[in-house]
Amino acid sequence: MSTREIISLLGGLALFLYGMQMMSGGLEAAAGNQMQQFLKRLTANRFLGMAAGAAITALVQSSTATTVMVVGFVNSEMMTLRQAMWIIIGANIGTTVTSQLIAIDAGVLAPLIVFVGVVLVIFFKKPRCVYAGQIIAGLGILFLGMDMIMTAMLSLHGSQGIIGFIEYFSNPFLGVPVGTIMTAIVQSSSVSVAILQAMAMEGLVSLEGAVFVLFGNNIGTCITALLASVGGSQNAKRAASVHLIFNIFGTVIFIGICRWTPLVPLMENLMIDSAKAQIAMIHTLFNILTALLLFPVGEWLAVITEKIIPNQKTDHRQEKHVEYLQPAGQPAGGKMGTSAIYLNQVHQEVMRMLEMVEYNVDKAFWAFRVGDEERLEEVNETEQYIDYLNKEISQHISKTIGNEPNEKDIFIANQYYKIAGNVEQIGDCALNIAEYTSVLQEKKIKFSKEAQAEMERMEQVLQVFFETLDKSGMGGTEWTEKVAWLGQNMNDMAVQYREALAERMRRGICSVEACMVYSEMLTDFKRIGDHALELAKEMQMAADT
Repeated sequence: MSTREIISLLGGLALFLYGMQMMSGGLEAAAGNQMQQFLKRLTANRFLGMAAGAAITALVQSSTATTVMVVGFVNSEMMTLRQAMWIIIGANIGTTVTSQLIAIDAGVLAPLIVFVGVVLVIFFKKPRCVYAGQIIAGLGILFLGMDMIMTAMLSLHGSQGIIGFIEYFSNPFLGVPVGTIMTAIVQSSSVSVAILQAMAMEGLVSLEGAVFVLFGNNIGTCITALLASVGGSQNAKRAASVHLIFNIFGTVIFIGICRWTPLVPLMENLMIDSAKAQIAMIHTLFNILTALLLFPVGEWLAVITEKIIPNQKTDHRQEKHVEYLQPAGQPAGGKMGTSAIYLNQVHQEVMRMLEMVEYNVDKAFWAFRVGDEERLEEVNETEQYIDYLNKEISQHISKTIGNEPNEKDIFIANQYYKIAGNVEQIGDCALNIAEYTSVLQEKKIKFSKEAQAEMERMEQVLQVFFETLDKSGMGGTEWTEKVAWLGQNMNDMAVQYREALAERMRRGICSVEACMVYSEMLTDFKRIGDHALELAKEMQMAADT
């Protein structure tokens, strides 16, 4: 193989992979945060879950992209292991579409496909048209790359060393590892199967030798998902393991079928004029038959992975840290499902921050009502943590949003930026209220029974407010109306209690110092109500997008 042919082979491989990346990127930009919701609705039924996995993989021509996306969803607790399992099995079926398209010479239309895609990208302004064009152009570029690979394979006819080595592929103990390593290197079974089809078309490998390399290709495609699960949750590792077990099981079964049944000669006789079609058909049979065999015992597949990878006790660190966010600055676009994972992580971190604020508000009001200055240090430490989380969340959104391709998801991210700011402001109000206890202790201020009763009612409203924020119905119309009502109620209470305070001053049952401190507290309480109203609006807008 000459230098020119090596360059042609590498260029073809690069175009093939880039075409897949374009298709995945186009689908991610078009679907964005809706991808996870789409899959979650379908995975309630195992048939629909498999169909969804197959459809998405057929659309982006990569089971690796689909599996890595699903592993990410499981890692972020956006999907259960059993939901993910059926999508992964369906992805194995969907990946056979690439080899079937190559078998029917769909690549002859590659220039036209690229032209249509580019026209949509350049001449149409609607985002959906641009995203569709990106997917279509990616498919065309993929086939252009395949044509370059096949042309480069022609030169291997003259290499006796390579031909001699290829003859050993008929031994499964060599063919399977070769296929596994090949796919692990290029990180795509579609590429390695396409290369195998090109070799078969040029007569470099027989079907008897190709089948075992093909089975190894299916195992090798699991490597990317396994790597993606490293450092993830136990369920993410289990989801990646399901993919591996599926393909190892299929390989063992089909090695036996190819050794002890006439499957290979039958395929050669049925499609005698097309080595590409023979490999495509074996590839399709492998994945469909394996899925059918595992379908009735799918639950056991999940149980096996849970036994292999048991739960581990987590070590909760005491120092300040983000619990859910990935390192700031990671691009949101590119891999499918990243937008959904990214927004879910931001949501979880904001809710974690809100839990700390709820704790501080509760402690601050209790400390103010009973004059307990000892709680001030505790509230202050938690407030510092809240400030830290607000800074981390804000920086994460700012650094990541520039790479987010979906306009709706950009809007949602901006809403979370505002929500985090309002949550932090509520935390500031809580700290202010806690700090008033120092004045109460210093001047030995005591509140009247009327003031004590008002503070208890304010605490009750705040408790209901935070309980409402924690409910799973967040974003619904009824939920939003309740949060808005609570926020307005806090404002009304502040006005009412300020008037009652003025009346107590007139009657002389409230000291000047007590009135001043209580008035300041009412100001902070009203500010909490104002930020509560803003929270309701921002969460509603995020949910409606």
